[in-house]
Amino acid sequence: MSLTGRVIPFSELGRSDVSVVGGKNASLGELIRHLSPVGVNVPDGFATTADAYREFLRTDALGDRIAGHLARLPSGAALSEVGAAIRADILATPLPTALGDEVIQAYARLAHEAGRTDPDVAVRSSATAEDLPEASFAGQQETYLNVRGAEALLDACHRCYASLFTDRAIDYRERMRFDQLAVALSVGVQLMVRSDLGCSGVMFTLDTETGFPEVVVINAAWGLGESVVSGQVDPDEYVVFKPLLENPVLNPVIRAATGSKHIKVVYAEGGLTHTVDTGRAERGARVLDDSEARSLAEWAVAVERHYGTPMDLEWAKDGRTGEVFVVQARPETVRSRRAPAVLRRYKLTGTGECLVTGVAVGEAVGAGPACALATPVGLERFPTGSVLVTSVTDPDWEPLMKRAAAIVTDHGGRTSHAAIVSRELGVPAVVGTGNATAILADSDPVTVSCAEGSEGRVYAGLVGYEETDIDVTELPATHTRVMLNLADPAAAFRWWQLPADGVGLARMEFMVAHQVKVHPMALLRPGRLSAEERRAVDELTEGYADHAEYFVDRLARGVATIAASRWPAPVILRTSDFKTNEYAKLVGGRPFEPTEANPMIGWRGASRYYSEGYRDGFALECQAIRRVREGFGLTNVVVMIPFCRTPAEADRVLEVMAQEELRRGEHGLQVYVMAEIPANIVLAREFAERFDGFSIGSNDLTQLTLGVDRDSEELAGLFDETNRAVTRSIESLVSTAHDAGRPVGLCGQRPSDDPDFAAFLVAAGIDSISVAPDSFVPVKQHVAAAEQQ
Repeated sequence: MSLTGRVIPFSELGRSDVSVVGGKNASLGELIRHLSPVGVNVPDGFATTADAYREFLRTDALGDRIAGHLARLPSGAALSEVGAAIRADILATPLPTALGDEVIQAYARLAHEAGRTDPDVAVRSSATAEDLPEASFAGQQETYLNVRGAEALLDACHRCYASLFTDRAIDYRERMRFDQLAVALSVGVQLMVRSDLGCSGVMFTLDTETGFPEVVVINAAWGLGESVVSGQVDPDEYVVFKPLLENPVLNPVIRAATGSKHIKVVYAEGGLTHTVDTGRAERGARVLDDSEARSLAEWAVAVERHYGTPMDLEWAKDGRTGEVFVVQARPETVRSRRAPAVLRRYKLTGTGECLVTGVAVGEAVGAGPACALATPVGLERFPTGSVLVTSVTDPDWEPLMKRAAAIVTDHGGRTSHAAIVSRELGVPAVVGTGNATAILADSDPVTVSCAEGSEGRVYAGLVGYEETDIDVTELPATHTRVMLNLADPAAAFRWWQLPADGVGLARMEFMVAHQVKVHPMALLRPGRLSAEERRAVDELTEGYADHAEYFVDRLARGVATIAASRWPAPVILRTSDFKTNEYAKLVGGRPFEPTEANPMIGWRGASRYYSEGYRDGFALECQAIRRVREGFGLTNVVVMIPFCRTPAEADRVLEVMAQEELRRGEHGLQVYVMAEIPANIVLAREFAERFDGFSIGSNDLTQLTLGVDRDSEELAGLFDETNRAVTRSIESLVSTAHDAGRPVGLCGQRPSDDPDFAAFLVAAGIDSISVAPDSFVPVKQHVAAAEQQ
């Protein structure tokens, strides 16, 4: 096909052609020219040029008429009136004959190369300013899908031209200070991927919430990708750890969360779409298996490597052929532009009643009067600084979103429209609450907090908060390792920029409580459950053929996420350390747990692992750890045994682990022991013969050394980690362990609260101190100061 200046095939375009065919079409050309040869599937097509659009504007002085309509805006004309008049003029003006002929010729060539007659195509708008680093026009213009035949194609192209002047597009360009007539429009025509019969979604080559660069995050739903981008559906989410992609034997999919997917978008007449409910089987099933998620991630990494920057991609799977395609790629424009060495941290300084919760988008805090809306309204009806509360957003909401102090939605995930736009605007958002529009009363003051982990919270009233900027490159280096205490896999990536020396305490019981939720013995012995408990277990394990696999898979991926966040630094994973009353609160837990008068010193920790009542449950924990280390290849995981009372008990636990093919020293596996019982101090040499290191649990050690219940308000004044009996025990353990060549760490709150205690630990020769992430910076500074002294 000769290039006449009006129509160009994708195969002859590249990313330098944004001014010719817009960012979307230039990117498709770049993908086909450079990524298709290395195996990335991209549907073929062609694009009309910006010159063709400008030729259209010269037809019957159309451009002058558009300028005349726009000139009415500064004098107070309604945006909706001006936009409607422009679109009517565009649709009433016929396309130039030469342009129509060339589009039809290009369509015929595309059909011939695809081996099909009148193939279905997607007709997409691509503005010449789209996807520039300083602005994102994505979603501002229309797309028409499942278009078939020359006449329908020309009509869709015409309507794409008109969509350059939708109300939201006009408003966006006004806000971004773009010359309305300087932005041209290219129409991309691309072979359809029948994802209406399959699935589709988006993926990013970094974690969009935190900027963590070592993962590909994939969102997936049934049907067309419109449901994922718009936030209409709660999609599946797959997190793929990039370093593991290099080894074909390992599974790099460290997270696979099944969303509710209650609706899907399919084709309607005229190239438009409509929404239908999904069936129960679709809602419970995973959209992608691990191999498909891996393949998509490999493509995403190839695209990122080619572009040299983090990428935002759209993908689709054809339900007829099973083929998967990348259908769009653009540079990620929000997280990747942030200064990597600067951490801005928000912290609540007050308290309030938590009204609703959802997915936290960003890490900020915003407050103001709630403004609950069912549909977009005029700007005059949305006061600047209000908290926007609605069911779901789309581009029509953007004029309001830019004025909001925070955004709260009933529906949507981390890559929904509300999430993406709130990041670009720097506005905190809590999405997917389920019931915010029913709970949050109009005009009532609320505080929206995304500063407390992966769960966003909306509080009643104006809760105080503070914000600080931290340049982590200025933190001092220390000989003593300063590590993190982590429990929530969903929040692990938030702290990747901290120069921590690993994770000193990863709490398995938190992951069991929040990711698994079911008592492991209930999964293995369902006959002991009530009918109601069995129904609850069946609901949680839906999609898993085997209940035990549910436990292993969910736990393994949670641990893997934390391990990946610090790879290759060590991550010390404490096996489950619930007390019996806490185990009983898990789904199906009551039949398997005794009622103890004092669970704190009862059947907990090591004593459970070899006992008849929990041995098989501990086997599931071991299988999950094996999967993390051998299946995912995250060999930085170190196992730590809690509440081990005697060396003989240590031998029994290690024997059980060996029976589950977790042998200390094999494949580099290290096993640590918690030092939280006076016996661990007194018999430190014997424990050192059995374990590779110690981690001091200062709360339990203080409690058991002083005989003080750490939860007793009456005895709070006696609970003191700096008591000489406790500090002498720490000094003794460090000395004995070092004599045996074993490292000693401490995981506890006291070094965060007390610089003097941190200094004592440094003077005692402690090898590492593990603290909560929000305490890392001051503790690192305290340790550095102590080492200098």
